[in-house]
Amino acid sequence: MRTMGLDVGSKTVGVAISDPFGWTAQGIETIKINENQKEFGMDRVKELISEYEVSKIIVGLPKNMNNSIGPRAQASICYADLLRELFQLPVFFQDERLTTVQAERMLIEEGNASRAKRKKVIDKVAAVMILQNYLDSNQN
Repeated sequence: MRTMGLDVGSKTVGVAISDPFGWTAQGIETIKINENQKEFGMDRVKELISEYEVSKIIVGLPKNMNNSIGPRAQASICYADLLRELFQLPVFFQDERLTTVQAERMLIEEGNASRAKRKKVIDKVAAVMILQNYLDSNQN
């Protein structure tokens, strides 16, 4: 059984999956969503849960730097509530402050990713960081 990590944005959701042992996170894809039209990509999430035999979901929680919950964090909480309701799986939060910034820096340092390419993969890379941080902090 694997763990799924999600970086929830207003237009996309980055997806990462753990290895079967729960040691490492791998980026899978970015799902396009549309918050305004209430299209949250749940059909694709369901397919990935089934394909990878997911038993737990980790959602990045983008708290403000002062640890308060702002509009984006509230949107992630609502997304997590929907995941729980639809899939009956445990859903946990991982503080994701600055993960997108870290992901962008990492892609820039690689030097081979143009701005357009970075934009396409940034959420997937952030999902990997969210999930890996969770896995690292919850090792036995």
